[in-house]
Amino acid sequence: MPTFSASIAIVSFGLAALQPVLPAYAFDGSDAVANDKTPFRSFKNPQAALQAGLEGFRAGDPHSALEALKYAAAGGESLARWKLGKMYADGDGVPHDDIKAYDYFSQIVDTYDEDNPNRRELSVVASAFVAVGVYNLNGIPNTKVVPNSERALEMFQYAATNFGDANAQYNLARMYLDGADSVPKDARQAARWLYLAADKGHPQAQALLGQILFTGHEGVQKQRARGLMWLSIARDAALQSKKDQWIIDLYDKAMAAATDTDRQVAAIYRDDRNKRD
Repeated sequence: MPTFSASIAIVSFGLAALQPVLPAYAFDGSDAVANDKTPFRSFKNPQAALQAGLEGFRAGDPHSALEALKYAAAGGESLARWKLGKMYADGDGVPHDDIKAYDYFSQIVDTYDEDNPNRRELSVVASAFVAVGVYNLNGIPNTKVVPNSERALEMFQYAATNFGDANAQYNLARMYLDGADSVPKDARQAARWLYLAADKGHPQAQALLGQILFTGHEGVQKQRARGLMWLSIARDAALQSKKDQWIIDLYDKAMAAATDTDRQVAAIYRDDRNKRD
């Protein structure tokens, strides 16, 4: 089945089952991060610490790299905050800790200046907004972060609209498709956001859009051949990455139900798309 994605990872199907992986928020700075007492060695400035941290990872020295990244993050370096958030979210080189991940990602969100953005950091900022949305959507058990679909919607909408982030567009579509406390079901809105993500090459969005078009959905006109085209594109990506078996299953089911005309027209649509790309 399709999954929610937050750019750091993909999680299981369904709003209730969504496990935070990337980024998520509205907070005040994070006690978890503030209480992380790793001592800092001396660095010339946060930018130098960031560079030292990245070089430390490349050199296979995760301890010194972690120390340098924390120094850089404390100095306001968004890339360092994002890297640390991702590490704690994934348990990569550090113990898995969603609260620390959430706090690092939220620092990026809270300090983003939309009137004076650093364009080199926009992808990192967009990813953090998505992560914040995922954490708010699910909450983190036994912590201050409780499920807040309204805040999640705000985060996804901001990243989807202002950054054109495909993961945000996909997650936003899922909220409209499944419905939530703050989001009434709206398949047309869902299809619109899925198309924007699919057009950027997002395999999960391609598969879900393809399924909606192939089978039809309330408010969305059935377009079997076009749906089969999107499913075929998503299937190829899933085969290449060797993950997302649900995409392959959707494609196989649609192919079994498709007519010869559906398959022929879908092939024409795909050829036209390949020429355009």
